[in-house]
Amino acid sequence: MYTLLMVLILVTCLLLAGAVLLQAGQGGGLASLGGGAGDNIVGGRQAETILTKGTWWLGGAFMILALILSVMSAQRGPVTTRTQELLQQEQQQAAPTQGTLPLGGSAPAGGTPAAPAPTPQP
Repeated sequence: MYTLLMVLILVTCLLLAGAVLLQAGQGGGLASLGGGAGDNIVGGRQAETILTKGTWWLGGAFMILALILSVMSAQRGPVTTRTQELLQQEQQQAAPTQGTLPLGGSAPAGGTPAAPAPTPQP
């Protein structure tokens, strides 16, 4: 079910992007805020085309699918992959071999302390 919804949201995203890109722009953009008639500021009434209706429907479908998927993923709990499990095992095995220093640092992996930096001679 989760995979089916993921495929549906992907198809919806692609169709929504296509519908938005195919629409003609209103024009003006921020330049219309400089003055002129009130219709220019809010954008005049445009004819309702199939693309604008489709955009609204696809946008609504995207919102609903995203909400459903977020609820489903929250109920599923954390998903760990095989790679994450292997990394956790490596960290657990490597943790006892590393010592800690008094100020919270960690000792080098070889177990020998690092050589002090040479002091400059005057």
